Amino acid sequence: MSSASRFRFRPRQPAVAAVACLLGAGLAVSGAIDGRWSWALLGLAAVVLGLLYLVSPAWRTEVVVDDEALEVQNRGDRRFRLPWSEVRRVVLARARGTAFVDGGTPDRSLLLPGRGARAPYRIAGQAELLEAILAHVAADRVTEVERLR
Repeated sequence: MSSASRFRFRPRQPAVAAVACLLGAGLAVSGAIDGRWSWALLGLAAVVLGLLYLVSPAWRTEVVVDDEALEVQNRGDRRFRLPWSEVRRVVLARARGTAFVDGGTPDRSLLLPGRGARAPYRIAGQAELLEAILAHVAADRVTEVERLR
């Protein structure tokens, strides 16, 4: 891999946030029409929370992989860079598409959430990202498990 590949974080449940916005808007309008201001405020809160989730700065985060390192950036600013030689281990649940890249400390580690993972994000092109990581990390530092806990 001679050039860097980029993989963006994406919302895991965008449809839930969109439905919250739509239902909240309906509740806000009907509450305002009926004079039920507590309902209108509740609906408005649902709209605001749904929109905040959809426009979260987290969706500007991306993982950049090249021949030298894995790097996590947000809006182009480096959050951390982890050279392949410093990856302590990769814990992989291949059947679920989930992996944990251990950089030694939490602020230098990365979770790739697969099916059933409790994470608010997914990573676009995650299968390709996982293969790129496995191609750069020595096999003796990769541990396969049935499920990450």
